Amino acid sequence: MKDAIWPAAAWGDQGDGSYKNPVLFADYSDPDVIRVDTDYYMVCSEFHFMGIPLLHSKDLVNWRIVRRIYDRLQPGTDYDRFRKYGMGSWAPALRYHDGVYYVFFCTPDLGLFMTKAADPAGEWSEPLLVHEAFGWEDPCPFWDTDGKAYLGRSKCGAGPIIVHQMAPDGTKLLDEGREVYSGPVAEGTKFYFHNGYYYLVIPEGSVCTGWETALRAKSIYGPYERQIVLEQGADSWVNGPHQGALVDTPKGELWFMHFSETGVAGRICHLQPAQWIDDWPVIGQRTEGGYCGHPVPQWTKPETDFPCEPFAPQASDDFSGPELSPQWQWNHNPVDEKWSLTERRGWLRLKSSFVNGDITATPNILTQKLMGACGNISVILSTKNMADSQVAGLMLFGTESLYIAAVKMPDRLCIDTPHVGSRKRDLPMVQAEEILLRVTVQYLAQPVFSYSLDGGKTFAYFPAGPLTKGVWKGTRVALFTRDGMGGSADFKNFTYIHDGPKGCCP
Repeated sequence: MKDAIWPAAAWGDQGDGSYKNPVLFADYSDPDVIRVDTDYYMVCSEFHFMGIPLLHSKDLVNWRIVRRIYDRLQPGTDYDRFRKYGMGSWAPALRYHDGVYYVFFCTPDLGLFMTKAADPAGEWSEPLLVHEAFGWEDPCPFWDTDGKAYLGRSKCGAGPIIVHQMAPDGTKLLDEGREVYSGPVAEGTKFYFHNGYYYLVIPEGSVCTGWETALRAKSIYGPYERQIVLEQGADSWVNGPHQGALVDTPKGELWFMHFSETGVAGRICHLQPAQWIDDWPVIGQRTEGGYCGHPVPQWTKPETDFPCEPFAPQASDDFSGPELSPQWQWNHNPVDEKWSLTERRGWLRLKSSFVNGDITATPNILTQKLMGACGNISVILSTKNMADSQVAGLMLFGTESLYIAAVKMPDRLCIDTPHVGSRKRDLPMVQAEEILLRVTVQYLAQPVFSYSLDGGKTFAYFPAGPLTKGVWKGTRVALFTRDGMGGSADFKNFTYIHDGPKGCCP
């Protein structure tokens, strides 16, 4: 992993002290952001993918992935059996209290979880099932000045907002909770305190057509006053601008990170300027005389005394290190005996499993987010240890997945290529132990797959059908293998070169 470049997903940095939205053209849905001293940290929903990523920034615009919060969830459940698409982590909350970093999240099927760490870049505790429940979502803890702790959350569907008293160490809830607000699809609970008011800053109105609402009260249980503080407006393309986090800077500025839904690119992140006006958090470009703002297309970057790392338009991994780079995520809990970075040094080995079902039932699909609007993705596949009937390759993982793969047959090796519409798949025969697989991706365009048998000197090209998003998530790039008895597929030199903040790559 020494040569790996972890994604610096700064889509919006213009290099002149300004930024354009989105700042993160990647699927970081339901972002939550905090500041600790001069460092910003962010988490997001990952649903069935393992597990929640932690990102770090010095300026709220340029971000790097630090690590995954966890690598598996509730062993012994259907998260081991690849049957929990759309479940998993929903809208996590990240908070810092008394020297400890906390992440709380709900899974709609199991309940409320908590994990913590003293060092955000270090090891996090195994997710603790704080409260078993069905249909909970979007929790957020709050520690008051009197030492009492609380947790707000919503119900799938969504709403109402319910507040519980919580043990100060976050390990249990102390009551059944009290309903404090009911609104149109009220969810995404986030607690704040400012100038004597308790605030619940929440999304309402659904993902694609909603807005951001601020609720304030002098008591944590209300009654709460209500104000819409961010909505799309007539001049903005940013649909449903909501579900995010307020964060202040050491310079006293106020900002709001949120997502908007794009389909195959997932839920991409926007950064809005914000300000306190009459004790309301007004977000975006303020409307005349009101407390509601509209999304800005471009703005001056947050002021910082720290130089930012230059944009690195790669998310590569040479698989030479002791662990996977942190942008990688398994499609469910990994089957540990079915993959290795050590059995063949410098290669990622994925061992085959017979799958009775479609591609989503395949164990150990190794995924990462698409970055930016376009990019070229390549990897070398070794077929040396593949078994008869085994399939292995490079995939764009969605509800209708597209891939280019090697297929081992008793008397030959073939390439299974993507197809368009009803066109019959080609299965060209090849003779090669190592095959370079590649896909070129462009947002809202059909991807083009290709392969090379001579190390990249010449390629055979195959256009594919349209990209499709996944369950609650955008399309992902993935490595996979399935079927065959006792075989393995080896991958090396995964390279993903994507476009940076200045525009589309060639």
